[in-house]
Amino acid sequence: MLKETLEQGRIIADAALERLLPPATQYPFSIHQAMRHSVFAGGKRLRPILTMEAARMIAASLPPGVEELGAALEMLHTYSLIHDDLPALDNDDLRRGLPTCHKVYGEAIAILAGDALQTYAYEVLAKMRCHAAASVAIIAETARATGTLEGMIGGQVVDIESEHTQANAETLDYIHRSKTGALITACLVTGALYAGASECQLEQVRHFGKLAGLAFQIADDILDVTQTSEQLGKTAGKDLAAEKATYPALYGLEASQHKARELVDQACAQLDSFGERGNTLKELARFLVERKN
Repeated sequence: MLKETLEQGRIIADAALERLLPPATQYPFSIHQAMRHSVFAGGKRLRPILTMEAARMIAASLPPGVEELGAALEMLHTYSLIHDDLPALDNDDLRRGLPTCHKVYGEAIAILAGDALQTYAYEVLAKMRCHAAASVAIIAETARATGTLEGMIGGQVVDIESEHTQANAETLDYIHRSKTGALITACLVTGALYAGASECQLEQVRHFGKLAGLAFQIADDILDVTQTSEQLGKTAGKDLAAEKATYPALYGLEASQHKARELVDQACAQLDSFGERGNTLKELARFLVERKN
């Protein structure tokens, strides 16, 4: 069942991205080719799938147009990956098994491709087919999750500044909850908003997202030290080489694995009130920490 959910979700997300993004033949050619290079380099489309499944849980079926919300969030995620891979940040040559954007198109076009995906995502969000109040709330939620106040950019800043230092547990949690967890939480919360969730339902989904998002990044830390570059589709061991703050570095591998499983159990408990409708998101949360790449 989960395998089918992941595959169908990926197909729906890819179709929305293909429909929404300018074609590679659209002038200026280089920027659109670079955007597409990174967006269609592969990936499981976990973020749009989480968005769609949160909406499905609330509405009992997939609301029309929610896949475009998911596509916009995937654009934002991809923009962050393009910028993360740049020489000034993580300086990575490999992403999803392919050369990174700046290795193919140069640093200038890669920076602009990331910028373009970010701005285009908000254009897509502005055209969502949902109530105006929900649209405003979704855009605000997304902006916060990608910003500097406990959002993706803030987490990236602290991550960079913590390299080659003895980061403590509080700093490590801030990095993980902000850099990775905030956008995962936003995917779930915005999907629920799109489907018309109540305030109580939104809080349950938000707590689920925060716990599952942290578990996801801990699992990512674990994979970085247990998998090869070929298995990961990106350069393995980069965090270790840069002496970055990670869970295995601070707590050890076994304790990190235990913490990730514990967080997922806590996350799943947040959805108990949804009954069977919450089962798919629970399965997805467990998949996030049990995946091998």
